[in-house]
Amino acid sequence: MGKIQTDRILFLGNSITLHGPAKHIGWAGNCGMAASSAENDYVHLLLRQISKATGRKPEAMINNIADFERNYSTYDAASALKKPLEFDAGLVIVAIGENVPAFPSDEAKGQFRTAFAKLLAALDEHGKPAIVVRSCFWPNKAKDDILREVCREAGGTFVDMSGLSRDESHYARSERQIAHAGVAAHPGDKGMKAIADALWKAVEGRIAAPR
Repeated sequence: MGKIQTDRILFLGNSITLHGPAKHIGWAGNCGMAASSAENDYVHLLLRQISKATGRKPEAMINNIADFERNYSTYDAASALKKPLEFDAGLVIVAIGENVPAFPSDEAKGQFRTAFAKLLAALDEHGKPAIVVRSCFWPNKAKDDILREVCREAGGTFVDMSGLSRDESHYARSERQIAHAGVAAHPGDKGMKAIADALWKAVEGRIAAPR
């Protein structure tokens, strides 16, 4: 695998990557749910790691693409991700899967596989970035198998994080009292650090010198 340019990094994810304030569930943050602050979510932890290694702060774009997860069979990446694609990132971190509905059939699995392959292909067409895909924080074999296989077929790097959920200390509910069970089940600061560390380990030996 070649060197990775980290001047511009694109993050595509769901609530674990970015979630704006949502009063109805008691979430006041505008960062990765459920970190205690933006500085402690996995995106910003990883950016700091990369900045420390290169001596230069990357330009980052952070997008929630839960719409893709929920509507993958009809999702048009070219229009929905126009700005992220035009960002022309050297590194793309794809952190999705948790919101994909359970597959009722092999046909649904095939549709998700096709949609995810199209998504990665659209990313590859814009500057041929290094693509890193991580498994679900809440493991699901059917979804994770597809994420892994499609990532590898696209020449990306897959990061298996299935073990993180087995450690209760990685959940936000272990760090502070959170009324909403869904928010509480998201990674807390320790879980976010574990995600960032796993992603860093996947890229640290491949980062190119700043241009």
